Amino acid sequence: MSASSVHRNRKIVNSVMTSLTAICAVLVTSVLLIIVGYITVRGVSSLSIEFLIDTPKPVGEGGGIGNAIVGSAMMTLLAAVIGLPTGIAAGVYLAEFGRGWYGSTVRFVADTLIGTPSIIIGIFVYALVVIPMGRQSGLAGGLALAVIMIPIVARTTEEMIRLVPQSMREGALALGAPEWRVSWNIVLPAAASGIATGAMLAIARVTGETAPLLFTALNSRFYNLYLDQPMSSLTVQIYNYATGPFEVEHAMAWAATLLLVGLILTINVIVRFMTRKKF
Repeated sequence: MSASSVHRNRKIVNSVMTSLTAICAVLVTSVLLIIVGYITVRGVSSLSIEFLIDTPKPVGEGGGIGNAIVGSAMMTLLAAVIGLPTGIAAGVYLAEFGRGWYGSTVRFVADTLIGTPSIIIGIFVYALVVIPMGRQSGLAGGLALAVIMIPIVARTTEEMIRLVPQSMREGALALGAPEWRVSWNIVLPAAASGIATGAMLAIARVTGETAPLLFTALNSRFYNLYLDQPMSSLTVQIYNYATGPFEVEHAMAWAATLLLVGLILTINVIVRFMTRKKF
């Protein structure tokens, strides 16, 4: 076979494979657009200022999800305050120092927790926090979400830090910097974009959780700013509206779903903007 034939065959194979990957990318994007479009069509008609700030009311009297928005924000913030620093610190340890049996054990536990159904974590926090307190609370809900968040952030942080070139560490160590200073001032800034993406994925994951909050935070039909009391959340409110017998409740469930998807999309856009590479 001549060299020109080989070159022509390679170009054909390259074009075919490029086209296949492009088609797959379009299919994946299309699925997302179809889902978002369907949710938008079903939910946009019920969105209003009153819906966003009001509390649930009896059928026929309006009502909204204002208390659920506040409750979800408070519990997600609590989970992030607990889960992000813990997960990032665990990921740094696994990537930089976790080479023995202890590091392997931590990785195994993290991987197991990632695959554990969230309802199991809800039951665990229910037994550990709710029963001793004697009631469900926003604190228990935030702790359950933090437990879900920690292993995701830890494993993502570990993988991102491993992508940092070893030469950067060696250069800093050669200048006399201690290992902790190298990790803090060299490695973490270099991996910041990937770590932020992992944090974003973890926040998006816990924002959409329902099962653990049914056991831990339960629900409330009123605004509640006290973490030691039952607290409403967007996902639980969507569940309650979606399982209601009235069409008006189903419409509000679609509107709340649209809001939840919009919040997750906003988180993605903000994090991508803040972590973009600047040249």
